[in-house]
Amino acid sequence: MNFRLFLTIAFSYLVFTLSAQITEMSPTPERVTNNAVVEGYVNGVPYVYSFAGLDSTKLYSGIHLRSFRYSTQTDQWESIPPLPDALGKIAASASRVGDLIYIIGGYHVFSNGNETSSDKVHIYDPQTNSYLPDGTAIPVPIDDQVQAVWRDSLIYVVTGWSNSQNVTNVQIYNPSTDQWSQGTPVPNGSTYPAFGAAGLIFNDTIYYFGGARNGDFAIQKHMRKGIINPDNPTEIEWSSFILDSSIKAYRPGAFIQFQDHLFWIGGSDNTYNYNGIAYNNGQGVEPNHRLLYLHHSNNTYQTHEYPEIPMDLRGVAFVNDTILYIAGGMESGQIVSNKTLKLGSFPLLVKTFETASKNVKIDVFPNPVNQKMYIKIDDLEICKDWVLKIFDSKGSKIKESKLQSCQAVISIGELPNGVYQLAILINGKIISKQFVKN
Repeated sequence: MNFRLFLTIAFSYLVFTLSAQITEMSPTPERVTNNAVVEGYVNGVPYVYSFAGLDSTKLYSGIHLRSFRYSTQTDQWESIPPLPDALGKIAASASRVGDLIYIIGGYHVFSNGNETSSDKVHIYDPQTNSYLPDGTAIPVPIDDQVQAVWRDSLIYVVTGWSNSQNVTNVQIYNPSTDQWSQGTPVPNGSTYPAFGAAGLIFNDTIYYFGGARNGDFAIQKHMRKGIINPDNPTEIEWSSFILDSSIKAYRPGAFIQFQDHLFWIGGSDNTYNYNGIAYNNGQGVEPNHRLLYLHHSNNTYQTHEYPEIPMDLRGVAFVNDTILYIAGGMESGQIVSNKTLKLGSFPLLVKTFETASKNVKIDVFPNPVNQKMYIKIDDLEICKDWVLKIFDSKGSKIKESKLQSCQAVISIGELPNGVYQLAILINGKIISKQFVKN
């Protein structure tokens, strides 16, 4: 039995819906928030890492250096060596480049209320479960920064808070040389400098959203873009726009799915101190529970609310194209969380609208299938470069193929019997269909 998919090209547009499956996994060893979270791999097994943070007391004395890792294979947490610093810290960020994890910045809080931004670069090796000597100190100590990786080679540390103010610095760390360089700073003023924003890098472009501005600590609603010159990665062309005056965020997480879909998750609609109390009115701040999707090609967006999603995030662990993990954070009522949330979220095609264009037919057969699946595209112009992905019933990606032919044979004999999702990505468009392996 065949099934036929249709992809509309030229003068057409697609409507997507946001879909997220959220599963609560084994709890973290203790309640923790404002912790640096990132993924890492040990012998091919994805792990979720949590470094430092704030415990359930929400007091300065509850800021610590304790660190943990979670095996996605066994659904178990364990303690790992604490960050090698002298004082507990919050608002650091963690990035993975190659096999190593780099935990950068953060701030310390003292009994008299004073705060000091960190200039530390801690380097953790998941394979040996140990820290290497610290990297070269950050030129401008930083916390609550935007942090993202470019081409698995450079870590961009964008704006943030340094001791007493927002800064415009773009500090670029090269792990291979252990050296810092300065990128084109963000423009000064009330739009670009921020702390508690979150961002990512897609197609040589930095995107960062939300955060708090200097002075009145008002929440930001701008999406900022920085186009990186690949021939000179320190050169960045900055611009900004507003999605919607009602859409804003403080301390969300950011990630990319399906290679080109940009998301911001969680956070709050008001800014607050580390204890969850608002700067502007002294009241407790609540999570916005929001998943925000940005369509980068035309700056349109969609949102959806999930009551499980917390605020006070300093990173998410993105283990593959569809699965990410949140560890800790702050829930409603400013409760420090011990939850580990597994999210499979991605846009699914629900309808194609046609204008003066043609449908491209894609034949996929047989269905049900036993050993081999055959795919045929009837348009020579668009099948020169496309991607096929297969996901299991839990949303985990189990197979991916980059193809440059109008016909393909996909071997699936090794897959267990069951229901799977097939996704085909062509020219930035996605079509999907379920099939049965028996």
